[in-house]
Amino acid sequence: MYNPEIKIQKTDLLSNNKYLLNKVTFDYKKNDNSWITQKREVYDRGNGAAILLYNSETQNVILTRQFRLPTYLNGNQSGMLIEACAGMLDLDEPEQCIIRETEEETGYRITNVKKVMESYMSPGVLTEILYLFVGEYNESMKVNEGGGLEEEQENIQVLEMQFDAAYNMIATGEIKDAKTMLLLQYAKINLGF
Repeated sequence: MYNPEIKIQKTDLLSNNKYLLNKVTFDYKKNDNSWITQKREVYDRGNGAAILLYNSETQNVILTRQFRLPTYLNGNQSGMLIEACAGMLDLDEPEQCIIRETEEETGYRITNVKKVMESYMSPGVLTEILYLFVGEYNESMKVNEGGGLEEEQENIQVLEMQFDAAYNMIATGEIKDAKTMLLLQYAKINLGF
């Protein structure tokens, strides 16, 4: 990681509660070759993975609904968000993570996933890269009811719905989560829904 037009001057730790919040002071070389100093807060919570589960036979997808405090604080009246299944990598590789999270959150034990892209979801403040996957499921793969882990205080509702209904929720504003929009659009273009 070296760019001669960026010089990190100082990093101040602001919080080390669960993840890291730093204030970084750096010099940046502008297009006119002059230098400016900037300060930015950077939140490092690690990387994550998300998956759109789909059933090509029934044309269904599995999504989740859960409370997301930041959305509530920013105008989402219920705080509930419809999303693709996702989780933090922790010490796993992205594929291992999403297979684990799929079972924990949705109750489906899948073994084959396909990585379709990776994305910085909020690059102005987060270091996180999100690895996006698709995976096919059917009823024989259901091993429990899902809902997340009690020890992680997760309270996740599993939603199984027709792909077209889920895709239309982007236009109606019922789905506002970027990773979910990307995965549904990928499925529309590449999976024949």
